[in-house]
Amino acid sequence: MASSRTVLQVFEQYQKHRVAFVQTVAELATRPQNVDALQQAGVMALLRPLLLDNVPSIQQSAALALGRLANFSDDLAEAVVQNEILPQLVYSLSEQNRFYKKAAAFVLRAVAKHSPALAQAVVDSGALDSLVACLEEFEPGVKEAAAWALGYIAGHNAELAQTVVDAGAIGCLVLCVQEPELSLKRISASALADIAKHSPEQAQAVVDAGAVAYLAPLIVHPDSKLKRQVCACLGQIAKHSVDLAEVVVEAEIFPKIFLCLKDADQFVRKHAATVVREVAKHTPELAQLIVGNGGVGALVEYVSETEGNNRLPGIMALGYIAAFSETLSLAVISSKGLPALQHALESEGEDLLKSASVWSIGQIGRHSPEHAKAVADIGVLSTFMSCQIAPSSSDDLKTKCKRALKAIIAKLTHMQALNTLVQESAGVEHMGVLKVILLQVSKVLPNDPNGRSTFVSSGALAKVLSLPVEEDDEAKESINAISSSYPDEIVKYYSPGYSESLLKKLEVS
Repeated sequence: MASSRTVLQVFEQYQKHRVAFVQTVAELATRPQNVDALQQAGVMALLRPLLLDNVPSIQQSAALALGRLANFSDDLAEAVVQNEILPQLVYSLSEQNRFYKKAAAFVLRAVAKHSPALAQAVVDSGALDSLVACLEEFEPGVKEAAAWALGYIAGHNAELAQTVVDAGAIGCLVLCVQEPELSLKRISASALADIAKHSPEQAQAVVDAGAVAYLAPLIVHPDSKLKRQVCACLGQIAKHSVDLAEVVVEAEIFPKIFLCLKDADQFVRKHAATVVREVAKHTPELAQLIVGNGGVGALVEYVSETEGNNRLPGIMALGYIAAFSETLSLAVISSKGLPALQHALESEGEDLLKSASVWSIGQIGRHSPEHAKAVADIGVLSTFMSCQIAPSSSDDLKTKCKRALKAIIAKLTHMQALNTLVQESAGVEHMGVLKVILLQVSKVLPNDPNGRSTFVSSGALAKVLSLPVEEDDEAKESINAISSSYPDEIVKYYSPGYSESLLKKLEVS
C-alpha cells in the first residue's frame, strides 16, 4: 500500500506538468509560426479546462495563452467562441484575483477586436457588466485591460457602442482618465473615442459624463501617446454637430492645440489637425475663432511639412475655413495657403489627397475676382485641367477639378489669366471647361481694351475662331460674343482660311 507521500508526489507531478504545459503554450503562442501547429494539436480544448484549474497561476497562464492565440486571427478567435470558453472567462472575471482578471479581459479584447460578430459574441456572453465592474477595481492593470476590451467592442459600430454605454461604462472610463497611470489614461481616452465616433447621441453621452473637461487639459501633456488619444477623442466628439464642437472649443483648446501641429509625434500632429478640421467645418464663427487664434498659419505650416494621408485633415481644414466667406478665404491666401495646397496637389500620388487639395483651392477661389486671380496667379488651374483629362485620374478627382475650374473661372476677370487658360485648353479634350472659359471671356472682353489687344496679339483670338464648334453649340454663342468685341476686319483676318481667300482674290485680279 502506497504511502500518502507517494500519492502527494503524483499530484505534485501532475501540477508541475500542467504548469509547464500552459507556460510553454503561452510562450509558443507569442510566435506566429507556431500558431497553426498549436491549433492542429487541439490546443483550445486542452486549455479550456485549465481556465478552471485550482491553481491560480495555471488559470492565468491558460488565459494568457488563449488571448495570444485569439489575437492572431479571427479564425482562432472564433475557435475560442466555439469552444464555449467565453462564459468561463466571464464567470472568472467576477470571482478571481487581479492577475487572472487582467488575463481574462485580455482574451475578451483579443476576441472582440476582429469583427462585429465576434464582439457581439463577447457581449452575448454577459461580459459587459463584469468588464465595467473591473473598471472600478483598485488595480490599474485590471482597469486598463477592461477599458481596452470595452474600446474594441464599442469601436465596431453604433449598436455595439450603445451596449457599452448602456452597461454604464462611460462614467467609469472618465474616472479612469483622471487616474495617475499614463497607460490607463491612454486606453480610457481611446475607449471614449471609440464610443463617441458613431453618433451624436453617443458623443453627447461622453460629453454629459464630463469627459471633455478632463481630456482638454491633456493636449499639453508631455506624453505623446496620451496626446494622440486625447486629440482623437476630441475630434470624434467635435465632428458631429455645432453644439458638440462648441463644447470642445469652450474647454479652451485654442490656441494650445496648434502647438500639437508641431509635435514630434506624427500621430499627435494628425489627430490635432483633425480636431481643427472638425471644429472648422461647422460655422463661420468657429472658423473665425481658429483664424483669430493664429490657426491658419499653423495649418499652412502643417500642410507644408507633412506628406501622405497625414496631410489630409490640414488640407480639408483650410478648405472648410475658406469656404465660409471672402474674409476667411483671404486669411488663407495671406497666410500663403495656396502654394502649400498647390504643392500637395502636385507632389502627392494618391488621388484622395489630390481631390482634397483641388476642393480646398476651389473653396478659396470661388468668392470674388480677387480670390480667383490669386488662384490663377500661382498657375494651378492648368494642373486642374491636366488632372481632369488624365486617364489615371479617379472619377472623383475629375469631378472635383471640373467643379473647381467652373467656380473659379466664373469669378475670374483678369484677362491675362483667361488668355492663358484659352491657350492651354484649346483642344477637344478640354471642351467642357473651354465653354466656361469662353463664356467668361465674352463677359470680360467688352470692358477691357488692353485685354482685347492682348487677346489678339497672343494668338488666343485665332485659336478661339478656329475651334470646331457647331452652330447650335452653346460655345458658339460665346465665340460670336467675343467676335462682336472686334471690328469685322480683325475677325476676318484671324478666321481660318482668310489667307487662302486673299490669295484667290489675287488670282482673280
